[in-house]
Amino acid sequence: MIKKIEHIGIAVNDLEAATKTYETLFKASPYKMETVEREGVKTVFFECGESKIELLGATRDDSPIGKYLSKQREGIHHIAFFVDDLASEMSRLQKEGFQLLSESPKRGADNKSIVFLHPKGNHGVLIELCEDQG
Repeated sequence: MIKKIEHIGIAVNDLEAATKTYETLFKASPYKMETVEREGVKTVFFECGESKIELLGATRDDSPIGKYLSKQREGIHHIAFFVDDLASEMSRLQKEGFQLLSESPKRGADNKSIVFLHPKGNHGVLIELCEDQG
């Protein structure tokens, strides 16, 4: 079951400049910076109330974020929802007709297991489901 908005992911061309912008906006430093080599992305996380903002910068042009930014402009890339049992939610949503972008969860940033739902089935919104890794 979806519990809350875990974070909103924002794709940016210049991660350093975007980090400075959000430091000024929130009057706070990011609580975490992390590179996920397998996905070709560097992430910067800011706390925002009970949720988070994740800035996403490509570390290579052929990464999912690199490809996204080559076709789209900077902005909201995805909305992530926290779930208690990712495998159960994946099974439930597949039965409901949602298209998962991977057969099994992947290791994501911020110590999360993640899976994405194809935006075509979500009215154009890329949805990420995530749970804490044990």
